[in-house]
Amino acid sequence: MSKAFTKEDDNAPEIEEPDEPSPLPAGVKNYITPQGFATLRDELKQLRRVERPKVVEVVSWAAGNGDRSENGDYLYGKKRLREIDRRMRFILKRLEVAEVVDPANQKNRDQVFFGASVTYVEEDDSEHTIRIVGIDEAALDLGKVSWISPIARALMKAQEGDVVELRTPGGTRAIEVIGITYSDV
Repeated sequence: MSKAFTKEDDNAPEIEEPDEPSPLPAGVKNYITPQGFATLRDELKQLRRVERPKVVEVVSWAAGNGDRSENGDYLYGKKRLREIDRRMRFILKRLEVAEVVDPANQKNRDQVFFGASVTYVEEDDSEHTIRIVGIDEAALDLGKVSWISPIARALMKAQEGDVVELRTPGGTRAIEVIGITYSDV
């Protein structure tokens, strides 16, 4: 049966969405860059002041149209409101425990620490640049990796010219650090 013809019960227990971001690992601090903190804060503001009021308006309008059991605008709007509220709760919790660490304040710029951009060479001579950021900022496609990721852990405290071992599920690889920079980008 098509999902379009199923009835959604407003009193049904909420099922956790699979794309819900995972909680912080036990005992791990939520370090975040100033840019990452601002991004999360801006997303919360956008959800609270723009998206949620628009959806509430649509749901209110749809509720006034009578039978809610077959009203797509109402059903979808209620679902979207739950998604927005869930995301807002998640962001609020993350911002409450966030510890902002500004890489620009790093005194020892010869070693890899949180916020560093690191250029390294693998055994096959391929060169990569990554930036070590907070858990909520990680975006591999943008070259941003979480400070608790295997690559970041392997690189921590390394200096230019150091060869470190990267342990992955596929085995251990040697990588050489060829550049370390700290910027506010």
